[in-house]
Amino acid sequence: MSSHASKLSRRAFGGVVGASATVAALGTAATPAAATPAVADAPQERPFRAAAGRRSRRPNILFILGDDLGWADLSSYGAPHIRTPHLDRLARQGVRFTDAYSGSATCSPTRFSLYTGLYPGRTKGGLAEPIADRSAGLDPNHPTLASLLRGAGYSTALIGKWHCGYLPDYSPTRSGWDEFFGNFGGALEYYSKLGLGGEYDLYEGDAEYKDLRYYTRILTERASEYVRRDHGDTPWLLNLNFTTPHWPWIADGDEEVSAEVVRRIKAGDRRALFHDDGGSVEKYTEMVEDLDRSVGQVLAALRESGQERDTLVFFASDNGGERFSYNWPLSGNKSSLQEGGIRVPTIVRWPARFDAGQVSHEPVFTPDWTATLLEIGGARPDPAYPLDGTSLAGYLLRGEELAERDLFWRVRGERAVRRGDWKYYRGKDGKDRLFDLSADRREQADRAADEPERLAGLKAVWERVDKGLLPYPA
Repeated sequence: MSSHASKLSRRAFGGVVGASATVAALGTAATPAAATPAVADAPQERPFRAAAGRRSRRPNILFILGDDLGWADLSSYGAPHIRTPHLDRLARQGVRFTDAYSGSATCSPTRFSLYTGLYPGRTKGGLAEPIADRSAGLDPNHPTLASLLRGAGYSTALIGKWHCGYLPDYSPTRSGWDEFFGNFGGALEYYSKLGLGGEYDLYEGDAEYKDLRYYTRILTERASEYVRRDHGDTPWLLNLNFTTPHWPWIADGDEEVSAEVVRRIKAGDRRALFHDDGGSVEKYTEMVEDLDRSVGQVLAALRESGQERDTLVFFASDNGGERFSYNWPLSGNKSSLQEGGIRVPTIVRWPARFDAGQVSHEPVFTPDWTATLLEIGGARPDPAYPLDGTSLAGYLLRGEELAERDLFWRVRGERAVRRGDWKYYRGKDGKDRLFDLSADRREQADRAADEPERLAGLKAVWERVDKGLLPYPA
């Protein structure tokens, strides 16, 4: 694989993206308080404005994903019954995005879009929604966020859920990560580490690793150890992919429930992990609050290591919420291209470069963050694989205005494009709809008949992009 990433010292980074002669006025308007809940204990949350002109080292990158966490499942996003003080504090210390989206509506396609910076449909493995067997995965020869940053001098690690293919053909260590500790599949039982097919699924590198403690505790411990490690002057990328709060609905201490799920897996029940007969709003709340505590522990380790100022921390979900998520006022959930399936909570903190207590209403999605992190990390995309995302570095660091652009999604049976406040959506019923998200985030007021030209234009955009993607297998 060719890497065209440049070698830069951390000290020289400020000259690359640090300074700007002219700072564009953002003019971002705040939405009403009722529409965008204020971060807990942060009444001064204000529209984002870049703190241009600052210099810094190239940052470490701690990129944290929750699994099937709904857009409003954090108290800082409006959940009335879930308390997430650590993530709320992260939002108070950085930038909270209200209109951020995942690259797709299920687990593995979004991960493909993050790791490659492309629409999932550009790669064979990204066509699986999600990957459920050993027939597909992320081609080890494809450049990735990790391989490109590694080529620019970063140490790289992935801890947690991979879900981009199985051994022997696919693995994080074959795709640019120096270290891997976690699970290959889309789900596992939290204690036994048994996957959907009854296989054991906890690995260090490509070797099985035996640890029957609660999985979230193990990942938190491993991630805390990594950020505390002495990395010298070498910047690092850590992808920390929790499985929480993905089913099965097992919280820390639920060993009897765990034993019953394991019994069913071993008896050949292929849907045991889906836990269709388990869970509750209360159990889900417990799992989300545990995720929050776990993130807090990793952030505490980062602070204790003395690297907090020079580390860009990113937190989001891989797609919209599932059965017990709180998505109000959005419609739809995981697997759907309605807002509830793809709009996700997203928080970014980098003390050296971002002021605290800010909120951004710019529409952004997963491939944008790939482009952004590559630019911030001093790495260049491989010219043979042009990115589908737009780097946000100019907006975040230099105050440049983001040009209006199209965000595109495709899943089997559904399509969507967002341009500015307008969204074109076709669901499985085959009907084309048009929504003004500035007035109707719930997607209930179909404006297609009122805006036929706008609808036709966005539909044409979708069809033009779709023609460049791989077709779904029959």
